[in-house]
Order: sequence, then C-alpha cells, then structure tokens
Amino acid sequence: MGLAGAIAGRLRTLTTRVLGTVGEAKQDVAVEIKSKAEIEKMRATCRLAAEVLDFIEPHVAPGVTTSELDRLCHDFIVKHGAYPSPLNYKGFPRSICTSVNEVVCHGIPGEQVLEAGDIINLDITTTLDGYFGDCSEMFVVGGETTPEAVKLIDVTRESLWLGIAEVGPGKRIGDIGAAISEFAGKQHGYGVVEAFCGHGIGREFHMAPQVSHVGKPGTGLRMKPGMIFTIEPMINIGTKHCDVLKDGWTAVTQDRKWSAQAEHTILVTETGYDVLTLRDRCYRPTWAR
Repeated sequence: MGLAGAIAGRLRTLTTRVLGTVGEAKQDVAVEIKSKAEIEKMRATCRLAAEVLDFIEPHVAPGVTTSELDRLCHDFIVKHGAYPSPLNYKGFPRSICTSVNEVVCHGIPGEQVLEAGDIINLDITTTLDGYFGDCSEMFVVGGETTPEAVKLIDVTRESLWLGIAEVGPGKRIGDIGAAISEFAGKQHGYGVVEAFCGHGIGREFHMAPQVSHVGKPGTGLRMKPGMIFTIEPMINIGTKHCDVLKDGWTAVTQDRKWSAQAEHTILVTETGYDVLTLRDRCYRPTWAR
C-alpha cells in the first residue's frame, strides 16, 4: 500500500480509504448504483449539507471559536430534521470538522479563536432520511489573508472542478486524480495529499469507490450512471505528508505550512455528472457553467 496506505492504516479518520496503488481502484469492489428514488433522497440530503455552508458563512469571523461554529451548524441541521453525521462517528466528538490553517482535515471544534487572516475549511455531512450528503468549503476569516493563501484556495477550488470534469459514464476513476495532481501538483508545485481520499456515499457515510486525488489517466474503476461519490482534494503549500495529533483525528501538514480543501458530492449521469452539493455562492469556473 506504500506510504499513503501505511499512514491511513494508523488513522481513525472520517475519510481514509487509500488505494492499494495510487490512482487505481480495486477492480473487484462492487459499487452501488443508485435508483431514481435513492438519487432523489441523495439530492435532498446534499442540498441540506450545502445550505449549512450558506448558513454558517456570515458567522465565520474574527473572535469566534470553532466550537461556536460547531454549535450553530449542529442546531441548524437538527432544526431541519437531519442528523450531523460526524457526531459520534467512530468516536468523533463533534458535529462538523473545522480545519484551520495548517490543519489538513478532521479538525475537532474547540476553544480555538479565529483570527483575521486565518483560513478555515468547514466540512459538513448531513444524514437525512437515512442518506448522507457531504461537502466542504474554505473561508477566509475577516475577508482578507495573504496572497499565498489566496492562491492556495483558488488552486484547490479549481483542482476540484478539474477532477469533476473527468466524471462521466465510461470514464475511469484514475482520471480524476490525474487531473487534480497535474494541475495542483505539477503545474503549481503544491503537495497533493494522498493519505486521504474521496469516497462513495449513500446509505453509508463511506462506501466504494475510493477516489484518490493522485492518479494515472485511463486507470481504475470505470464509472457508470447512478454512482455517487465525493471528490475532496486536500492541497498543501509545502509537503504532501501529514501528521495526526494526539487526539487521533486532527491531521496537520508535516512542515506546518497551510493547507486547503474543497469538496462536492457528485452523481454520475447518463451524459456526464451532476454536482449534488452545488450552491449559488460556491465557486464554479466559467467553463463549467
């Protein structure tokens, strides 16, 4: 499984499902094809997850604690008849993930006070009517940060959409990671995290297929209409390698340089893809509109 697999095997994480060979999914893994009724349930839970991000955006401000963001999101989700999926998932203690600056993913909300210029990823997953919807977004605390951090976020968002553009019937899972790593890694020189990856989703939080953000074109599982999975690249200014803190969850960059992540839940359609967690205020490149 290599270094990524060795790291993954030691982590109790929400999304760790590292491929045996980077960019290549195991061919013997059965991937669920959703029925029309199941797809509609997925649309509903994904729409709610995206609405949480719209709701919480104005609350991401200097002086606010990550615990307060967690409380607000928890109450919003419950008010809308759903359950915050991370809460008690394999022991995770809070309702959302709050990953600030050098935190790659799975940051646990607590008493950390946000400061102007910080960047934070809020990872939201909702369970509605038995189905999971998953998305995340980057926010700049106070509205302004360093040019270096702005570029990191821009490249991360663009790399997500370049991966999404590779989704469609007959295409290969490896094409997604190849597009992301070519853009963020080779073109921009960032570290593309391999220890965590996207995943199938539906009646379970994590299902097949595994979606690496580093891959080889033309390799991996062949996509079919009705498959639903997340794409969620984690891009680092420096090294791709991560450490996990003593809490057993919080992953940080080994060199403590900053990291960004963006995530959507994607449906493979008969003609291409449908971004189930798309919202009006989220980034979308002009070529994808």
